[in-house]
Amino acid sequence: MIFSPLDQFKIAPLITFQFAGIDLSVTNFLVASLVTLFMLQSLVFLLKEPTTNSFFVIPSGWQNLIEKIYGLVSQLLSDIITTGSEKYFPVAIVLFMFIMSNNLIGMVPYSFTTTSHITLTFFLSFSIFVAMNVIGFQKHGMEFFSLFLPANTSFFLALILVPIELISFIAKPVSLGVRLFINLMAGHSLLKVIVGFSWNMLLVENLKALAFIIPLAVLVVLMGLELGVALIQAYVFITLTAIYLNDSEALH
Repeated sequence: MIFSPLDQFKIAPLITFQFAGIDLSVTNFLVASLVTLFMLQSLVFLLKEPTTNSFFVIPSGWQNLIEKIYGLVSQLLSDIITTGSEKYFPVAIVLFMFIMSNNLIGMVPYSFTTTSHITLTFFLSFSIFVAMNVIGFQKHGMEFFSLFLPANTSFFLALILVPIELISFIAKPVSLGVRLFINLMAGHSLLKVIVGFSWNMLLVENLKALAFIIPLAVLVVLMGLELGVALIQAYVFITLTAIYLNDSEALH
């Protein structure tokens, strides 16, 4: 039997349940998402002192890590968003932790990578797209449309620039969601192919050890690269989100 590298991305029901003709089955996608939320919530409780229900005065190793992540996201927002960056910090840190946690959980064997599905990544990116439009109209009103027309542009040049700017603006949620989805799916598919190749080499009789050690060594290197991609893609997602929000705030 030949297994496709894309089989790992199938959403499969673990517990089948239907009510009034509506499919309410518990799937591997749902379980992976709940595990991510449970892990993030548990991390907050583990970082708190049981007696005072507050963070430790002398931070532990995990608290140091979380504070570094908080500082990274906070600095990123302040560098990109010129005014009022602090009000976007709660959304940005939740997005970063959620995407990063899902990416890292997907690295565990026999787990499920929710961020390798366009439904989740596009939902996140489209929500950001809607938010940036609402923020732009609330702050600037009809002047928000000046985002599509650079200053001091002639009429004939505007006929060319406005459609280009409009298309690039609409493409923002698509590119934001597709970038995360494609990188995770491609990386996991490549790992699946290398694992299958290494396993087949291992099952071949009278084959020298070097024949399957080389694919396994390549697999280890690819695992490291995929781990880097999982972290970098979460950072890239937040960086682009901050850039889009700054466009709504400053109109440039």
